[in-house]
Amino acid sequence: MTQALHTPPPTTSAPPAPPAPPEADLAALAARHGLSVSGARPSLPEYIRQLWARRHFIGAFATAKLTAQYSQAKLGQVWQVLTPLLNAAVYYFIFGKLMGTSRGIPDFIPFLVTGVFVWTFTQSSIMAGTRAISGNLGLVRALHFPRAALPISFALQQFQQLMFSMAALVVILLCFGTPVAASWVLAVPALVLQSVFNTGIAMIMARMGARTPDIAQLMPFVLRTWMYASGVMFSISHMMSKHTDWPSWVTSALQANPAAVYIDLMRFALIDSFHASQLPPHVWAIATGWALLAGVGGFIYFWKAEETYGRG
Repeated sequence: MTQALHTPPPTTSAPPAPPAPPEADLAALAARHGLSVSGARPSLPEYIRQLWARRHFIGAFATAKLTAQYSQAKLGQVWQVLTPLLNAAVYYFIFGKLMGTSRGIPDFIPFLVTGVFVWTFTQSSIMAGTRAISGNLGLVRALHFPRAALPISFALQQFQQLMFSMAALVVILLCFGTPVAASWVLAVPALVLQSVFNTGIAMIMARMGARTPDIAQLMPFVLRTWMYASGVMFSISHMMSKHTDWPSWVTSALQANPAAVYIDLMRFALIDSFHASQLPPHVWAIATGWALLAGVGGFIYFWKAEETYGRG
């Protein structure tokens, strides 16, 4: 009796777990039930199709961001025009008056304002693209959509902002005696090419900014240096005529600078005193090449990291 009470019950060992099925069987099982890998990168044609299907979201998101940009200011949307005008006024005082870059440039105020507005379009698109993913992680992690919609919508927002500036630019041109000319039509293809270029660079910076958010702190210094090399406040052709001793590679780099190319195309289209002789050779081919290189290359570069955005 005592021995029976102190004898532990016999233990039965659990049956061994069945071996895990191979990954091929799991993939087949998932495919049979219509399951797919969460966050997997689709093929490039499928990715483009998904983006096109969300074109209304891209437009609405860009418009909402533009409307909300100055919603807390008393002047509201007036700042859409006032901000670039104030920038142009500051540059006119510093460079046009104090540094004398206006010498030898007819219609300097339309020349300067055009440069400031067109440059601001590129600068703002790149800065907005840099924060497109890192600044919207909540949206990226909560919803499933092609992530390229974010940098594209931010570039579209800056294009809408530019339209306000262009309306002010037309008024400035007319006030300073620049006549309406048939060449103004050339502003349309110039802006289209610049928009493609800006969107591509915004997507490149969006991928880089998603991995290294500190890039957003560095970009203002990079963009400021780029602005000074892009002829925003001075004429590159006029400067090169005064410095004939510059190395040929410096001249070629200044002429092929994409920001300078798009600025000069807009000046040629809108300002009667800006002649074709002030444009670099093959300017339309250069502008098209930069747009295709940045637009197509930036899109593919961003798409290749699609499954990494919002993780980590």
